[in-house]
Amino acid sequence: MCANYVPVTDLERMKLFFAVMRGDPVPDETWPGYAAPFVRQSREDAVGHARDAAVGLFGLVPHWSKDLTIGRRTYNARSETAAEKPSFRDAWRHGRRCIVPAESIYEPNWESGKAVRWRIRRRDGAPMGIAGLWGAWRGPDGGELLSFTMLTINADGHALMQRFHKPDDEKRMVVVLHEADYDRWLDAPVGQTTDFLQRWPADELEAEPAPRPPARRRTSGA
Repeated sequence: MCANYVPVTDLERMKLFFAVMRGDPVPDETWPGYAAPFVRQSREDAVGHARDAAVGLFGLVPHWSKDLTIGRRTYNARSETAAEKPSFRDAWRHGRRCIVPAESIYEPNWESGKAVRWRIRRRDGAPMGIAGLWGAWRGPDGGELLSFTMLTINADGHALMQRFHKPDDEKRMVVVLHEADYDRWLDAPVGQTTDFLQRWPADELEAEPAPRPPARRRTSGA
């Protein structure tokens, strides 16, 4: 599972690796409820392979939700059940797939007996293109808000990702796509997406401790 990551915000890296341009300012780290970029198939080119960059909230808000709080629980979608779960099935059935650009992700390592945040990224320095789903939600004022989720798969036995989360928890990892598959993932018929839901090789990832900096204490003025 992934609740915290570093989005790709550099315009040149977005253009080089994802063939899109998006310059909206977003936080340096993404948590559920934060705005971050994602890549989807261009709505003006539903047949070809044009891509469109958008900004949405991390945590998919289904169209039927009364408010945004559901996004605190929908930032990851299990690929095995996304087609049936009420929060994700509409996006899945309508082919609203996306790619979440990430420089790195963070996961908790419990090998010391307590949670230590670790940074995980591609060993070759390229950003991760994480498979996801996106949705559109309309608020009481009629305004449209976009949101997205990351797809995950089982990681039991994975040489790297099995090291994260509590010892008794099922091991999960996000689905990282190969660059050559980006357009196919966005454009594939709904029934032909399972081939993309694979575990990224452990030897093509690197990980290291990256504890969050301690919160700065406020000092009262004289």
